[in-house]
Amino acid sequence: MPWFAQGRDRAYWISWFNLPQLTQEKRYEFSNWLYEVYVPKVLARDDVLWGALYASEAQGSFTPLGGGRIRAKKNPRGVPVGDRYILMFGAAHAYALADPKPDAFHDSFNRADQRMLALRKDERHNLMVEEARIEGPGIMEISPELAPAPAIQLGSFNAGANSDEEELAAWYAQWRLPSLTQLPGCVRVRKLVSVAGWAKHACFYEFTSLQMREDHFVHYEKPHKKMVKWSTDVVRDTVHAPGSANVASRIFYLIKSNT
Repeated sequence: MPWFAQGRDRAYWISWFNLPQLTQEKRYEFSNWLYEVYVPKVLARDDVLWGALYASEAQGSFTPLGGGRIRAKKNPRGVPVGDRYILMFGAAHAYALADPKPDAFHDSFNRADQRMLALRKDERHNLMVEEARIEGPGIMEISPELAPAPAIQLGSFNAGANSDEEELAAWYAQWRLPSLTQLPGCVRVRKLVSVAGWAKHACFYEFTSLQMREDHFVHYEKPHKKMVKWSTDVVRDTVHAPGSANVASRIFYLIKSNT
């Protein structure tokens, strides 16, 4: 039986941003605007299926994968540093998110909505498609099926060199993805590649809770010494976006009513 799974959502618009110098009240107002106005506008587009907002956990408040053993290069020059909030949309195909493209879509907003959108600082975004996915035992706890999980880890990065790309693909295909199909608390893992945006690669891990991630994912490779070495060799030369890999908690999600 194949280890990979498939879903109706195969393309993603991911935005990372900060909300500096906003009071808690203003952050709540912004989140409500996203929920009541912005996300429904995006979901009204053909073949866009769901939207979700996540808040990144503070660095130091969670254990990195491998306990920090595996490190990647970070902070590439010229890449916007927003990472405290992650807004994601899932769609049936990439062109549902590219027609119109994000900037042209935002130009159609009225002034009040554009002022709200401008509260985002240091924003960057990617349009991505799904290379592969797996489902873990935690999928049984997710309803409806399309709902993104309560807790995620999202890495966005480039390979260190073109010659590393095939090794990266082999590692995901032969080890990382199939090794997580039986991990307690794992809902899904989606390996993504870019249509547009700085990061060529992303890996979108979903968990039933942050605690299940901590308990079962962080050190899951430890008994497999050969795989630990392979993971270290592959990951250490990747170049990650600022803040990546983000560990984040879901604030809300919306699913198109007719899906």
